[in-house]
Amino acid sequence: MAGGGGAGVPEVPVVLLPVAIDDGTLDACLAALDAGTPAGTRVWLADDAQAGPRGLAIIERWLDRTPLRAEYTRRPRPLGEVAHLDEALAACGDADVIVLAPDAVPGPGWAQQLAACAARDGAIATATPWCNAGETAAWPDCGEVGPQPAGDDLARLARAAGGMSPVHPELPAAIDHAVFIRGRARARAGGLDAASYASRYAALIDLSLRMAGLGWRNVLCETAFVARGGEGGPAEGDLDALAARWPAWPPRLARFLMQDPARGLRSALARRLDGVDPPSQHELFAS
Repeated sequence: MAGGGGAGVPEVPVVLLPVAIDDGTLDACLAALDAGTPAGTRVWLADDAQAGPRGLAIIERWLDRTPLRAEYTRRPRPLGEVAHLDEALAACGDADVIVLAPDAVPGPGWAQQLAACAARDGAIATATPWCNAGETAAWPDCGEVGPQPAGDDLARLARAAGGMSPVHPELPAAIDHAVFIRGRARARAGGLDAASYASRYAALIDLSLRMAGLGWRNVLCETAFVARGGEGGPAEGDLDALAARWPAWPPRLARFLMQDPARGLRSALARRLDGVDPPSQHELFAS
């Protein structure tokens, strides 16, 4: 179910990418996957009947030339984003998975860093990387949406993050731009709740809170960076459903955003970035 491993290097789990309607973000995401993910990594493009003719052409062209072990599936009719993601996760059994938002642009080394993060602590259920639009995992400012880094800027950020000392502090919950999910933890907690939530954003928060209730951890992977054009968000009624099921979560989230316990790590990343040049192609997959 995974690829990209080597001696002493954790294997990269399957990357699960739900396909979205927007052709431009899909094209950018796939290009970034090719550039920043080890050849042979398994990637599953799961299409809930969302891609149009241009999107299908982008996917077909990408499948023909990607160095990744990619598979594409398409439902004949939409199931809904939460139910569709739950179906895909269930098909992975108890294997670990990285779920990547379809409008995300991962930086070089992102998947290896998430795999290494999870390997450091078997109690980690979810690991979320930095993102310019990542709420509690946002950089440079907690809870703020920053400009989307691209090209050399994203490469520099990824390299700076990759040199951070791994601490992996607790987050209130997983965030949907990119998240490692430990298969054993997900199997114990059950699948996504498609009956209660209409957005992946809320359903992943709920799942991560259920896993935390069983003693698992939801952490920041401060050694990886994934860019995004804007934050994900809940569907109508999702926040009310979360608050009703998890009354302690909204105040905990608010305290985290106000107090920013990861402030020191954000500052450390900024300092590292000041002295970092873009990595060469040879350095992208160095272990």
